[in-house]
Amino acid sequence: MTTSESASTAVSAAVSAQTRAAAEGERTAADGRRVFLLAHTGRPAAIRSAELVVQGLLRCGIGVRVLAEEAADLPLPPSAELVEAGPDRPDVLEGCELLIVLGGDGTLLRGAEFARRSGVPMLGVNLGRVGFLAEAERDDLDKVVDRVVTREYEVEERMTLDVLVRADGHIVHTDWALNEASVEKAARERLLEVVTEVDGRPVSRFGGDGVVCATPTGSTAYAFSAGGPVVWPEVEALLMVPISAHALFAKPLVTAPDSVLAVEVQPETPNGVLWCDGRRTVELSAGARVEVRRGAVPVRLARLHHASFTDRLVAKFALPVAGWRGAPH
Repeated sequence: MTTSESASTAVSAAVSAQTRAAAEGERTAADGRRVFLLAHTGRPAAIRSAELVVQGLLRCGIGVRVLAEEAADLPLPPSAELVEAGPDRPDVLEGCELLIVLGGDGTLLRGAEFARRSGVPMLGVNLGRVGFLAEAERDDLDKVVDRVVTREYEVEERMTLDVLVRADGHIVHTDWALNEASVEKAARERLLEVVTEVDGRPVSRFGGDGVVCATPTGSTAYAFSAGGPVVWPEVEALLMVPISAHALFAKPLVTAPDSVLAVEVQPETPNGVLWCDGRRTVELSAGARVEVRRGAVPVRLARLHHASFTDRLVAKFALPVAGWRGAPH
């Protein structure tokens, strides 16, 4: 047996042992409840936060499942359940009532991939900067554990995008996004020439850095940075926002939720690139066409607070509101 084979066998044995220990622990739980924990193990704060959450949940008889690839970086007790995960494992959250994600925006979007695939609600704890997808901050860990234990949270659905790429009339790629699908130039020194379309009719042709197609959830992310409007999450709409366009009319557009947005990369322009949530990417050949429509599968988010989105917006961006008096009572 080679060294690599020995290492692989050892890892598999460790995972099996952890899984057996987790099964024993679950039999002692009051009702067999289980949550899935996903953390940014590259952040010391996430590691410490994960330790606190795991300890709190296990102490209350709630089982915890963690990715085996993250287990080595986390201080986990033997009763934590380890699972192998990959694109061919849509059942990784089977039996879990909640997905708790600890990290910044990138980790939360990674968690959204698991949440969408499984239908399990995602509860985000922000350990980064803005974290609009997060429901709690680092100082709220005790509250998070308490609310999970007592099931004091609500679940809301967020729109997603279904994305397809056509080349030479054929569908060559399909994808999805929670925040946005952006068509961007691949070469820094060249403009990307595109024609935008809404519901089968052309809107404008321009050269620029690209176009962002976003959901209301994604309006505070890339679309906001590109000059798009902030859209309240309960509004059902799609956004199309040009990026650094060289054109007289290249303004952000807000369309109906059942509209179909399209961006055509012109044949004479250099290749472009499609990014979905800044995580998944595919090259766009000259002449490619990207179509974006409302996604068939939403992402479910767990909510602990009843604060309005307005309050969340003010808090996240530290907006100045001094002098506000409010309506007379």
